[in-house]
This record gives sequence, structure tokens and C-alpha cells, in this order.
Amino acid sequence: MITKTEILKILNDVTDPEVPVLSIIDLGIVRDVKIHDDRVEVIITPTYSGCPAMDMIRTNIKSCLLQNGYDNFQVTTILSPAWTTDWMSEKGKEKLKSYGIAPPMPKQHTCSPALFHEEEAIQCPLCQSHNTRMISRFGSTACKALYQCNECHEPFDYFKCH
Repeated sequence: MITKTEILKILNDVTDPEVPVLSIIDLGIVRDVKIHDDRVEVIITPTYSGCPAMDMIRTNIKSCLLQNGYDNFQVTTILSPAWTTDWMSEKGKEKLKSYGIAPPMPKQHTCSPALFHEEEAIQCPLCQSHNTRMISRFGSTACKALYQCNECHEPFDYFKCH
């Protein structure tokens, strides 16, 4: 008998093609696994509605299921509710940091007397400093922003909160 736990364990081997240290389970895009008699349905949500990696992720899910002896399955994509970084696992956020990408952080509300706006305190994944600045709202992919550390001067990607 097929179990959801068994399928989730298999899917943990499918990685994000853009950030290969993250599994699709770590990333939180696997929303559910349903077992319908002898058919498996894997329900996924993209990090962004136009995420170019989703076609590869669907292909990799299918390949992984086939390699593990499952040939009666479907992969369903849903857009609602929209994916959020809250769905990422803590283990996944740690993997991002070790890989050199700043993980999404909860917003820090700071009020500069001169600016009066919210800023996020993004920690450099290399030297751990919070003295960083955004260079571009978009980094190597649409789900990341490009930052630079003012202490070690290294540029780094930040996996944007949303």
C-alpha cells in the first residue's frame, strides 16, 4: 500500500534546479500528496507564478517517482494560496545560508528619523554582519535580491520574503 510518508521521503531527493542544496520539500513547494487508490497525486505551488524552474521540477518529480517504481501518478500545480517563504523549512533556510544565500528573514521594523520607512536587516551569509545594502531588487533569479555586505564587501543573493 502506498503511503503519503513514503512519497514525501522520495520527493525529498528532488532538488530545486536553481538552488540545488534545497529539496522541493525544504523549499515548501510540495503542498500535498494525495493517494487515490493506486494513483499518487503530488500537488505543488511555484515560488513565483512565472518561475522558469517549475517545468524542470515537474520533470524531476516524474522521473524520481518512476525510478522508485511508481508509474500511476500526476503532478498538479496550484497557484492559490500563493507560495510564501513561511513554507520553507528551517533546515532549508540553514542550507541556504551555508550555500552563501541569505535566507528569508522576518521583517525588522526600523525607523530612521530621516527616512521614516521600513528596512529589512539582511545578514551577510559569509561574515554574519547585518551591515548590508541592497544593490538590486533582483538577483540571480526573480526570487532573490542582490545585496552587498558593507563589512566584508562581498556580494550575495538574498532569498526574498513573500
